[in-house]
Amino acid sequence: MIKIYPLEWFDSLIINSFDTDNYPVKISEYELENLSKTIVSESKRIKIHIKDSFFKLKSKRQIRLHIRKYHTSLVFLIDKVVEIRMIEKFNSPECFGIFDLIASSLDDLLSFIEIRYSAFMSLDQRVSYSYFSIWKKETLEDLKNLSKQKENKEPIDLELEFVINLLSAPFQNSRKNKYTYRQVLYYREMIIELEKLNYPVKESEGFSNLDLMLIRMNFNSREYIERLVTRISIYLEGFGNLSERLEKLLYFCKKLSQINADIKLTFNPSHQNLISFLEYWLSSEIRYAEKKAAILMQEQIGATFEDEFVEKADSKLECALSGDQIGLILRATDEARIIKAKSMNYIFKSIVPYLSTPVKRNLSYQSVRSKSYNAEERDKEIAIESLEKIIRKIKTY
Repeated sequence: MIKIYPLEWFDSLIINSFDTDNYPVKISEYELENLSKTIVSESKRIKIHIKDSFFKLKSKRQIRLHIRKYHTSLVFLIDKVVEIRMIEKFNSPECFGIFDLIASSLDDLLSFIEIRYSAFMSLDQRVSYSYFSIWKKETLEDLKNLSKQKENKEPIDLELEFVINLLSAPFQNSRKNKYTYRQVLYYREMIIELEKLNYPVKESEGFSNLDLMLIRMNFNSREYIERLVTRISIYLEGFGNLSERLEKLLYFCKKLSQINADIKLTFNPSHQNLISFLEYWLSSEIRYAEKKAAILMQEQIGATFEDEFVEKADSKLECALSGDQIGLILRATDEARIIKAKSMNYIFKSIVPYLSTPVKRNLSYQSVRSKSYNAEERDKEIAIESLEKIIRKIKTY
């Protein structure tokens, strides 16, 4: 392995030479000229050294480690130059000229590594302050243009405006300037997706087309998650019937399972992936609804079983079909809107208790309804044959 430190001259210049106690207040033009020439010469020497060392290393692992060490050191030195430049003692045109030359030379070396040895780079490496400053300005401008572009077509959607503000918020924090290439890539892809999205935002069954895109893009902002969960909770409260609410929760789980979310890219790397959180939240809600339904059913059966079925014992109608087949026909009459009621559950509750089968005297309307969603092919065939028999009979009248 190469044991020398190729960036030693730059390191010494930035860390030691610009020490606030030892650095002279003024430097001559001759010193400035010599320093500028040395900076340019040293930058060229380092490039040659990087190329030579690349061919001396044998394994990809060694090369990857070597390139990433260079990158990390250069980013550190660029950030250090920016930090020193803010010190009041160096607030002069001569110093600014030196700092600009040092920063541009280090940036040039960084670009050289990123372009020539991109295959050995990691997306989790941090971008330099100069790179961040340019990218931040471009990103804020893109978000501003996105908001204006959508506003010109339609009145700006509140959800879209909320998301744009969340994307812009980290840039308002002066301390938040350490971003990785993975985060930069995330912002670029997010802006592209927002530009492609059709507006105005349309909501369908709890999730809007904007929500589905943000879930796919793993937009795990804590504020957005809280807003989304609150919106879904309010939507579910609109279903007074527990079985209907459970049905919607299962539908949401199915919807999430169909989203191909990219969990490698994320808005906030320190937070849980959005789709994982939503799956856990929905599964908790489902367990709660199922337990509550079981308790209510047990209480209902315990309180009314004897009276209800004694009263209806003589008024039941025997049907030649099984409970599964009855469930299929009742479900079809509801979905075809032949029988209209406030809910499908109400239809089953109103009809099933008055029916019996040749093998079962008492039928549970909850059981008949749930089995109508998982019918076997044989039950479907018998239900269809029975309906066809009715059709043939009506034709003879």
